[in-house]
This record gives sequence, structure tokens and C-alpha cells, in this order.
Amino acid sequence: MNATFERLDLSIDGEFAISRGTQTDVETVVVRVSDDAGQTGIGAAAPDAHYGETADTVTAVLPALLDAVEAVDDPLALGRIERRLRGTIRDNPAARAAVSIACHDLATRRLGVPLYRHLGLESGRAPPTSYTVAIDEPEAMAATAETAATEGYTVLKVKLGTDRDRERVEAVRAAAPEATIRVDANEAWTPHEAVEKSDWLADLGVEFVEQPIPAEHDDRLPYVHERSALPVAADESCVALPDVPRVADRVDIVNLKLMKCGGVREAVRMVHAARAQGLEVMLGCMVESTASIAAACHLAPLVDYADLDGALLLAEDAYEGPTYAGGTVTFPDRPGTGVRSTR
Repeated sequence: MNATFERLDLSIDGEFAISRGTQTDVETVVVRVSDDAGQTGIGAAAPDAHYGETADTVTAVLPALLDAVEAVDDPLALGRIERRLRGTIRDNPAARAAVSIACHDLATRRLGVPLYRHLGLESGRAPPTSYTVAIDEPEAMAATAETAATEGYTVLKVKLGTDRDRERVEAVRAAAPEATIRVDANEAWTPHEAVEKSDWLADLGVEFVEQPIPAEHDDRLPYVHERSALPVAADESCVALPDVPRVADRVDIVNLKLMKCGGVREAVRMVHAARAQGLEVMLGCMVESTASIAAACHLAPLVDYADLDGALLLAEDAYEGPTYAGGTVTFPDRPGTGVRSTR
């Protein structure tokens, strides 16, 4: 096998604002792993500085990771490949995820089946994805919500963490009265605020609240969990496999992301660990290209909730594959993850 990678900067359609800041573009690193027969698997990293990764750190460690793949020299030895990846680089999960995705794409292309079928999953069991309504003026958030609902999205994920949170949610609810609404504070609230806001969020028909308090204050999650009027989901508080049992008695839902956990097989392990702890599972993403989100789409039949709209937030993607138009996943009729370049 041989492998290559390239950096790719993608513009966001407008701005994407959460409580921690605003993005106008995303940096990705695309990985290609090829075999001697000319088959090529594609994956990508969507690094997040919040977790200590950037495009620079990804490109710095990828040569060592790709050397590990070439040393295995067996596209179907996916378990051995991921063990070698973890043994080579312990941190940098987005970099490892890019390689893992590319290797799974290559292996299932060689086998002639889509990734979800290789995993024994049913495409029709994937839950609808939410469409993210980023922080903006209430009127602008309402307009985004109305457009998404008109396009068939039945689930909206509303970003909060401002001094006008209630006004923003009320505007979204008025614009999309039939939509299922979830809110994500991205660590912005205190425990007291989280409990207080959960009361009026419940009155507005919100389904659950994601990451209400900072992950560094996880010891206060039990306070929120016990008093919240809504179920609580962990995102920043649940990064890797050991976090699942650690937060199991503090939340109701865990949000798993390939870019946080480091690979396809690790994500599957986290799903099973969460089930064993009695937790519901959401599969999420960063703002990222289809080159990386495609693999998560194939895992979606395993989970209860999907938040896989990251590529929809781009002005233009360089790859195509599974889509979530109107919230419903559609898999292309080709093996692997279904990803191919549009450039």
C-alpha cells in the first residue's frame, strides 16, 4: 500500500458562530490510501483547536501514521491498522481518524460493499440528522430555521450561550413550530444557569440540552443532571472511550465524533460501551467535508440521534458521497464510503 495527503481549505457559507467563537472557513487534511491494484480509499481530518489539533499538527503526524499503514501492508487488516495507529500516535485523534476512514473506504471498496453493509447495518435505520442553527441575531436564526424546515429538516440543533438565549429559542420555535429542537450551549453556562434555563427550554418543547457546562467542571454535571427539566447530553465531556463510563451516571446521552475518538472502529466500541451503560447515543461531526463525514453516515444506523450536517454548512465541498438532504441519509450505489472527488 502507499498513502498521500493534502491540505484543503474550505469556506463556510456565511459565518458559523457558537459560544466559543465564529468560523468563516475550515482547514481539512485529505488522506488517500492506495493498494497495488489501483484502488484508493479517501478520508479526511477536521481538526479542532479546542481539542489541541490544527491542520499543522495533523500534517506533522500524518507521515508517521501513514508509514504505520504501509508497514501493515494489508488493506483488510483494519484492526491491526488501528492498533498500529494508536501505538504510533496516542493523541491527535482527527489525524488518526482521517487514516482510519481512508483505510475503511479502501477495504470495503476492495470487498465491493458499502461500509454500512460490511458492518452489518441497515441503511434505513439511520436517524434523521439535525440541521444546525448557529448563533446570530434572533431574526436571522428564525430565518435559518424556517428555511431548513421548508427544505424538509424536521430536527433543528440551536446553538446557545449568550445573554439572549431565550429570545433566540423563541424566535426559532415561532419560525419552525413543528420542528424537534435540541439546544447546544457548548460549555457556556454555569450549573445554576443550566438548571434554570432547562425549565423554560422544556416549556418551549426542546428535546434535550447538549453540553450545558464546561467539561472542566464535570464534577458539577450530577447537579445539573439531577435537577434539569430536560435530558442532558455530553459532547466535550465525552471525547474518548474511557469517558463513557466516567460520565454514565451524569448524563443521559453521549455525543460521539470520529474526530474526537480517532477512528471508525473506536467509534463503534464507544457506541457499544454507551449501550452497556444504559446511555443513548448521538453521532456528531465538526464543520467538515463529506470526505470525513461519509464514514459517520455509515455508522448512523447504530445510534439514536444524528448531527451530521457539517458539510451542508460549507459554501462548496470538494467531495460528494452520502447525503442528508431533508435530514434523511441517502447512500450512493457504490462500495466503500461512497466518497469521490468533485474537483
